[in-house]
Amino acid sequence: MDALDQEGKIARALDALGSLAGRDVLVVDPATGVRAAELADLGARIVPTDPGIIHAPDGSVDAVVALWSAFRPPSPVEVEEADRVLRADGRLLVVHDYGRDDVSRLRPDAADIGTWSRRDGWFLRTGFRIRVIHCFWTFDSLAAARAFLADAFGPVGAELAASLKRPRLSYNVAVYHRSRGDVGAADPLDRTVGSGAARS
Repeated sequence: MDALDQEGKIARALDALGSLAGRDVLVVDPATGVRAAELADLGARIVPTDPGIIHAPDGSVDAVVALWSAFRPPSPVEVEEADRVLRADGRLLVVHDYGRDDVSRLRPDAADIGTWSRRDGWFLRTGFRIRVIHCFWTFDSLAAARAFLADAFGPVGAELAASLKRPRLSYNVAVYHRSRGDVGAADPLDRTVGSGAARS
């Protein structure tokens, strides 16, 4: 966790997409997690819930932020639950791995996750837009990176570690975002990729 996104790009992107500062944000992840703490540092008022579960009174929050643990696989039931707890102008922000990076070489399920971001994938067919954040796993040294990858991921990690020229791995994160009640297919041209301003 210390290595993941040391630049804080994920939290800043979520704030840009959801205007989270000064608002009530239900984080579908441990409220004491690193990303929740970063959002709180940006001024969000964190509303805790159980990991992977959207649970709050009707119309009680300004944003729902699902950090990897929900929408696995994508689920219309979870969208309905998010819309239920969101206020009229609320935002739903769903964070998942995007794939197509160094980290995806470590993950046997990366191919399935990659299909979610396709134009014909579930998210873009059901009213979401996508913002891709280009992040890194950053280590103190090549030796530290290689030791961690070999210990955590076995032969696959050791093979990737041997190819590293610097102590970091590319890691692309997808933020699927929509306003409360948005339905239907997203505009495929509104596929914002990179670190520029996101469309909403």
